[in-house]
Amino acid sequence: MTNDQFAGSEACRDCHGEMFEKISKTPHIKVLSVVSRLSGSEGCESCHGPGREHVDGGGDITRIIRFKDEPAKELSQTCMQCHTGREEHNNFLRGEHGRNDVGCMDCHSVHSADLSRPKMLAKPEPQLCFGCHVERKGDFQMPFHHRVIEGAIKCSDCHNSHGGFERKQLRAFNSSDAACIKCHIDKQGPFVYEHAPLKVEGCTMCHIPHGANNPKLLKRDQVSQLCIECHSGVGTVGGLNTPSFHNLATAKYQNCTVCHVRIHGSNASSAFFR
Repeated sequence: MTNDQFAGSEACRDCHGEMFEKISKTPHIKVLSVVSRLSGSEGCESCHGPGREHVDGGGDITRIIRFKDEPAKELSQTCMQCHTGREEHNNFLRGEHGRNDVGCMDCHSVHSADLSRPKMLAKPEPQLCFGCHVERKGDFQMPFHHRVIEGAIKCSDCHNSHGGFERKQLRAFNSSDAACIKCHIDKQGPFVYEHAPLKVEGCTMCHIPHGANNPKLLKRDQVSQLCIECHSGVGTVGGLNTPSFHNLATAKYQNCTVCHVRIHGSNASSAFFR
């Protein structure tokens, strides 16, 4: 590819002045100036390809790369020419977003001039995420919920939007519950007496992470309703003998955690009394 195939960013500015002014205020323009020197391209053409024929053709749209018409995968591969090296970017096409035809520009605004939003996001979190994950917005309006809508935490604090190999694109580093343990570190252990579901199924065995009717974000409104799913006194769960020694119809046994206070695990009691 020769230099005479490039038109230069100033030629782009003649027709696309508003867009040029926007991108000139973003981190992209600083990076593109470096890329241009290394590749021989000219600013805008680092992404849109050589523009000489586009300019000479009076703005012929067939002579330039128009991302509006690009499939998500091809569009993302253009971005990946620069955004490589970080593991989360390298895994994007393998993650749930990449596999479901979500492209970089579905979340990022390449020409955005709104510097109040980090990482050139098209919208602020969580509104950006709710654009696709509509059902999650309802979860965060439950009586008890993680304070995402209030701005106390963000979707990306728990989820890696660029993907990876963890379920639900969770930010898991050394365990499936790493996203939870990052804040709820006292529940991690290790404990002398482990509560099996926590180690086998993880936090979501008992908890709904987004929102629930229970103040502890339990899957059931009452803790006893949740415990009896395993401790029914009938059969086994996961090969484990998990009987209930109480008459759960009796009022004093309606709240399991009155006695079993260390349900995540204990260093002193195999029955999680203390």
